[in-house]
Amino acid sequence: MARTTGIGSNGGKKNGAGQFFLATLLLWLVSVVFEIVFNLRTELLWVICGGCFFQFVNWVVRSWLSRDPLFVNTSVSLLHSIITSASVVFILLNQCLAKGLDDMFDHSELVGGTWKWAYPALCFSCGYFAYDQWDMLQYRLYSGLIPSILVHHLVLLVCFTLALYRNVTINYLILTLICEMHSIFLHVRKLRRMAGIRDSNTALVKLEWVLNWTAFVFARCIPHILITVKLIKDAHKFGKGVELPLALSGMVGMNVLNVGLGMDLFHAFRREKSNIRNQENGNHHKHEE
Repeated sequence: MARTTGIGSNGGKKNGAGQFFLATLLLWLVSVVFEIVFNLRTELLWVICGGCFFQFVNWVVRSWLSRDPLFVNTSVSLLHSIITSASVVFILLNQCLAKGLDDMFDHSELVGGTWKWAYPALCFSCGYFAYDQWDMLQYRLYSGLIPSILVHHLVLLVCFTLALYRNVTINYLILTLICEMHSIFLHVRKLRRMAGIRDSNTALVKLEWVLNWTAFVFARCIPHILITVKLIKDAHKFGKGVELPLALSGMVGMNVLNVGLGMDLFHAFRREKSNIRNQENGNHHKHEE
């Protein structure tokens, strides 16, 4: 169960991981503000807008639905996944109609080009990850000596922000966000269980699992594998900068996380199936008695 101690409490002060990730988040914020104010990168205001928007949604959910930090965080994450998924689909369809599939996935287009609306969409999503990092730190929605969720958010912030600063690999990163389609069902499942709906034998829950596994394969695993293969295939086309090492290391990390996520999903699915069998056996014994 997630702990809800704020970062200002004694528990938060004693947590070295929390202090480290809070410091990196503040450094990130200073960097973004510096770029906007001193280098006049006004297009980065979408990052600030994204963070403020999701913080506002957080306040709305906390005020009107529930004050449970985990419920609030998951609800906001669900909204982000829906918005991002719709944005990515819109951007891809718009670009496909404008240029066709062949030109869309050309190396120069993926690395040096920027599809229409891709830059603000990536900024907005970057703002969300900063907000989510802050929310998790504030309410201690993580566990472990080196919390994987905080590491994941930090890596995303670094990769996204460097790409936005240099205006490279924007389209590649938009493609990676297709996985948010699967995240929708992860968040729905968590909210459903928090709401006390745990009967795995219902048609609605069965449909949820079908959509969850389908999205996991076609919106997360396959796209990330194809992106990794594309990076390796076009490795000789990259320059001598950090783009290729950063992109490859990021995708390797994403694929490793996908394997871990798949294992977690499988164990959760097997547990729910086992609960159904136990429930059916219990009902059968009662009927015999």
